[in-house]
Amino acid sequence: MLDKESPVPVYIQIQEELKRWIEEEKYSVGTAIPPEWELTELFGVSRMTVRHAVTKLVNDGLLQREKGRGTFVAAPKLKVEQPLTGLTGFTEDMQARGLTPSSRLVGFGSVFPELEIAQELHIKTDEKVFQVERVRYADGIPMAIERSYLPVKLLPGLTEDQLQHSLYSLIEQESGLSIDRAVQRMEAALAKKEDAKLLQIESAAAVLKIERVSFLSDDKPFEVVRSIYRADRYTFTVGMHRT
Repeated sequence: MLDKESPVPVYIQIQEELKRWIEEEKYSVGTAIPPEWELTELFGVSRMTVRHAVTKLVNDGLLQREKGRGTFVAAPKLKVEQPLTGLTGFTEDMQARGLTPSSRLVGFGSVFPELEIAQELHIKTDEKVFQVERVRYADGIPMAIERSYLPVKLLPGLTEDQLQHSLYSLIEQESGLSIDRAVQRMEAALAKKEDAKLLQIESAAAVLKIERVSFLSDDKPFEVVRSIYRADRYTFTVGMHRT
């Protein structure tokens, strides 16, 4: 089963064998693979080698560990690839990919903005903003946390019900305003405990932090969004041209 004379490391050979078992449905989605001690005997290697191989498959999303129960074949993960060109909202992005978008409102209210938010929106700190916190889903799977800040004077009648739909469409259709562009910053980070719980990922798992300031056609900023995206389910791409 294993070729210990091969230049391919043994743990990689074990990974490939486990992958083959999954592909051939020897172990189907939701079923447990043999425990580490059994795999150790089966492959004739150390428990550490088996653990290394299994952990890699867990990190790749093929397997999932459940504390006190064992390691199971994971369901295929939804992964979304989004180009970093064009300005669209989450709802529009998901619909364009044939996915069903939805949101869960975690927090909503009007507050006085912190200095940095006020500066980004070109308003004073005594001018209230709507603070909106939503978990965004695609086909029922949590993809991102969005924390948005908009001047109350832009949409004074904004309600919780309206936030179940596309905010960008609401701004353009009901307010007659035209959205033009955005400036976006992105960085890698580790999920905080409260964010990990909302996204259903492990604490300190890798995430993408994105801050965006969006502008109307008259060049006025109307929104600051601070988002946390699941790095295991969301990929951003950018096209490049030689100049």
